Amino acid sequence: MPLRPIAGHQHLLERLAQAVARGTLPQSLIFSGPEGVGKHTAALALAQLLNCERPVAWPVDPDHGADSDEQPSVRDSCGECAACRRIARAVHADLLVIKPGESGTIKIDQIREAIDRSSYRPFEGRRRVVIIDQADALMPEAQNALLKTLEEPPPASTFVLVTPRPDLLLPTVRSRCQQLRFGRLSPSDIAAILMRKHGFDAAAAHAAAAAADGSIGRALERDAGDATAARDAAARLLTSAAAAKDPRRRLDAAKALGAGAAERDALAERLRALSSLLRDLGALSAEAADGVLANLDLKPVIESARRSFDADRIDAAFAAVDRALAALDRNASPKIVADWVALNL
Repeated sequence: MPLRPIAGHQHLLERLAQAVARGTLPQSLIFSGPEGVGKHTAALALAQLLNCERPVAWPVDPDHGADSDEQPSVRDSCGECAACRRIARAVHADLLVIKPGESGTIKIDQIREAIDRSSYRPFEGRRRVVIIDQADALMPEAQNALLKTLEEPPPASTFVLVTPRPDLLLPTVRSRCQQLRFGRLSPSDIAAILMRKHGFDAAAAHAAAAAADGSIGRALERDAGDATAARDAAARLLTSAAAAKDPRRRLDAAKALGAGAAERDALAERLRALSSLLRDLGALSAEAADGVLANLDLKPVIESARRSFDADRIDAAFAAVDRALAALDRNASPKIVADWVALNL
């Protein structure tokens, strides 16, 4: 995949393309950020750009990191030439991807091989690219072996260390690399990816995205049906709580949260969905833009509840859900927890 279609990091990706165009791309890079937000995909896309046989023009936003009035002719990979296709499959002769072995670590022998291969001129492309995935799994001796190469990489080689935990790298490794931080994806970006690439319907995509905490990887780990059911139950409870003042009616509303959720994990998922809806309710009350809403497709439901929830009630409800989740962790009865939440919304 070229850089252009990667969701959620347009500013950062444009800066990468501009650095390549200027010839100022650092040879030692760290791509950091949460799990499942596209760091490894971006590293492969950078390798494609550096070796693409038919690069294409990329009309980037001139406000994104312009250092002067004269912008270089920025290009991106075509994603279709033989080099791009082989890099996408990680079988290109000038691409080396290093991952943890069966032990869950990256050992010194793997790094020595990468250093040896990077010392030669590229075999068929313009640059040799070494991607170290889950670089926080590097053993200390492997990191130490890499130091000299990161400080003075071979002229035609680029090293990209990909990690969600850069603090686990030695300070001497971090000091030799330019770190680029990839942020969390927006729920709308995640939902769009789930529908476009993974066959989710709209409701399932938005439900999974709302609970994914900015990670497409986490969204894909979840069962789409469970995520949809959890959010539907949370929305029913929010609607019922907004309309019901009588405690007995609120206990009836708790059935919307607890029905079919006898297991602790199922109720916890519904509570997290409720927390997401309450967060959106607070955002709407503060007149935030639609783009910050995790459950944008349920905006009419949230708007309806807004008439019954002032800021104090939203804060109290949010705190109640947090306390309920903590109580579940302490083995409280799921039914009692569901009833208590309903009474405290």
